[in-house]
Amino acid sequence: MTPSHDPALIYTFCQEVEQQVNVLNEGLLALEHEPDPKAIESLMRAAHSVKGAARMLELQPVVDLAHQMESCFVCLQIDLQNQATPVDSTDLDRLFEGVDWLDNLHRIHPDQVLPWLETQEEVLEALHIRLQELFLALGGDAVTQSSALSTRSPSSLRATPETTDTLTPVDRAVRVSADNLHRIIGLAGESLVDANWLQPFADALGLVKLQQQELSRTLERLEWELTQTGPIAPQLKALLQSARRQEQECYDRFDERLGELELYVRRSLNLSDRLYREVIHAHMRPFSDGIEGFPRMVRDLSRELNKQIRFEVLGKATAVDRDILHKLEAPLTHILRNAVDHGIEPVEERLTQNKPPYGTVRMEALHRGGMLVITISDDGRGIDLEKLRQTVQDRGLVSPQIASQLSESELLDFLFLPGFSTASQVTEVSGRGVGLDVAKTIAQQVGGRVQVTTQNGQGTRFHFQLPLTLSVVRALLVQIGGETYAFPLARVDQIVQVNPQDIYQVEGRPFFTKDDQNIGLIPAHLVLDLPPAPIGSEVLAVVVIQENGRSYGLVVEQFLGEEDLVVRPLDPRLGRIRDVSAVALLRDGSPVLIIDGVELVRSIDQHLRSNQALTVTLQAQSYLERPCILVVDDSPTVRATESRLLEQHQYQVHQAANGVEAWEALLHHTYQLVITDVDMPGMNGLELVRQIRNHPRFQTLPVIMVSYRDRAEDRQMGLEAGANFYLTKSSFQDDTLVQAVEELLKHTSALASLP
Repeated sequence: MTPSHDPALIYTFCQEVEQQVNVLNEGLLALEHEPDPKAIESLMRAAHSVKGAARMLELQPVVDLAHQMESCFVCLQIDLQNQATPVDSTDLDRLFEGVDWLDNLHRIHPDQVLPWLETQEEVLEALHIRLQELFLALGGDAVTQSSALSTRSPSSLRATPETTDTLTPVDRAVRVSADNLHRIIGLAGESLVDANWLQPFADALGLVKLQQQELSRTLERLEWELTQTGPIAPQLKALLQSARRQEQECYDRFDERLGELELYVRRSLNLSDRLYREVIHAHMRPFSDGIEGFPRMVRDLSRELNKQIRFEVLGKATAVDRDILHKLEAPLTHILRNAVDHGIEPVEERLTQNKPPYGTVRMEALHRGGMLVITISDDGRGIDLEKLRQTVQDRGLVSPQIASQLSESELLDFLFLPGFSTASQVTEVSGRGVGLDVAKTIAQQVGGRVQVTTQNGQGTRFHFQLPLTLSVVRALLVQIGGETYAFPLARVDQIVQVNPQDIYQVEGRPFFTKDDQNIGLIPAHLVLDLPPAPIGSEVLAVVVIQENGRSYGLVVEQFLGEEDLVVRPLDPRLGRIRDVSAVALLRDGSPVLIIDGVELVRSIDQHLRSNQALTVTLQAQSYLERPCILVVDDSPTVRATESRLLEQHQYQVHQAANGVEAWEALLHHTYQLVITDVDMPGMNGLELVRQIRNHPRFQTLPVIMVSYRDRAEDRQMGLEAGANFYLTKSSFQDDTLVQAVEELLKHTSALASLP
């Protein structure tokens, strides 16, 4: 084996061929629609680059083919410069054949390229004949070929490395296995979780600092009490002074180290967040990488079916998870083939309907609401809903009576059943009833969904809503049975709050109406076999999920917000866990189970078929009668500590992470008291209290400020802003906070009872 035939070099060559094949396909398709001589420059460079690289590896069959294609491009450019006439599609077919052969070449394993080339002699001979015919038809011969190649400007003959670097810079790529990348993503996620754990640790040390301040004050009081009884013995006085000096040294050293820790926490959080984002970005690819073959496929199918079709792609640069991109190839291919075969009408039919002779198939990818949205639409004949209704009835899928009552969305859902088709005949292009069921299955596998809409005579539109990445999922956190669970947002239709008076019974089942749709209510804890927990609100928190045209409203105890979760597979030793797809870690390091929306719907159906009682009530009504307190602090540890302390004394507690969230909560809920921190991002505690006092509705609302700051001037600022009490966070360790809450609530209750 010569060095030029080293498999590693051949592999690199095949990668370059793959890149140039994409350039050739894109350039030829553009040339077919708009005959621009300048557009041929990229085609000539691509063919010349393949030729040069193949010559370096002594792959003569590839050199000959690329040279012949380059000659055709030269003559084609000269022809267009002389007369700007449309390029004949039949002529381009011959060039496409050469591109297809190169496309097959780059897919061969590097070890098998040389043996494969030996089997291609007859194929290449036929291809050379067709390209030679094209070359002569374009006015070329052996002499003109030679002169044309020799008189072209040197810039057009340069190999790719000398030109493309100045035209379209490309990052140097390295190969990383998918498993390795997934492990790196998992480690980056762990790093982010660990970094978030540092802040609660620093907060806890802040409490220790406050306790040490209390120790200092205790020593001062002890010394003062001793002086009240008479002169202090010299030995005792020296001992007290030594204790105070040691305490001050410990405090100073602790304060210094705590400041360094807080700086480290901020830097660590920033670094881990940047690392995490970079790793996730490394797992993303532009949408164009997964659809490179689609323009060519649509072009070839439209010629085969004698149709005129314009294929448009929007959002080529949209970042897509490489795993999702790979899985989408098959369903998107099926939908495009259906659009070309069934959707777009023949030219004669379109003209009779006052449509342009060419049909348009459009594919678009974009990010919306933290999700990846892909739509495939056409301006063809649309789906005949009455024909679809008759097909559903004829196949015995529903009774004639039910078929006549099916809505448009319910009818279109039948298209996603395995083996279902409305095509009158099976062709090589479509009509076998496969494809759309694959599209739905793939969408569900990656945690998304697909829907279809149509308008008679105007076209059809397929709409995919998918997660941005399989490694990270944007999820809605809820509380069910006293535990936290995560619903992927791709599976959530909407979240609503339902007043008990809006619930009505139909055949023993509770329903409510939203957007003219009747939605059945299902207690989530019953479906998941969890114990019931009190609902701490005057309204029901409902997660609406939709499947097969049916909507279900899952009643949860409360919404806990949204969060990006790093998805981790369940430990195989646990076996299969019903209704759960994966697990993740929250920012505080606690685990959370991610609900499998598709399987959850099946569990709901089983409950409904078993006629189990699914009563929905506001349980523990006495709980709702307890005073509700809003706790505001940017530290999850402090919020949890305050909330646990208050709940132990039978109070309802809602939480907010900053002043902005707190103000939003105040406008939508009724609270009897607010406990707020001072230092918070966004709107701090002082600004929140001033805003509360400036609002007529909240002027008498009791407010307690709790802070690490214990200076007299800090206390004065809090009280001047409008707080009723100003406490230090060391008050968590005794009854000071609870006593302040009880005193304020008692005072407020007394004022409310006055005539």
